[in-house]
Amino acid sequence: MIVINLDVMMAKRKMSLNELSDRVGITLANLSILKNNKARAIRFSTLNAICKALNCTVGDIIEYVPSEDEDGMTIEED
Repeated sequence: MIVINLDVMMAKRKMSLNELSDRVGITLANLSILKNNKARAIRFSTLNAICKALNCTVGDIIEYVPSEDEDGMTIEED
């Protein structure tokens, strides 16, 4: 599963959602969707703008976490 760590990077940079929204040019609603891991996709241009505003890498924002089934075995998701 893909996890968005936007809230972690914002906290490290002491940046509010409003400030990031202003710097990146994305609505608060869309940033909130990203921050709460509800997004189904993200444009590279948006990701680039977020990384530039937060002075971080893509890997600081996006993380892959393997999912586990009920038996504790790692499974791949489509």
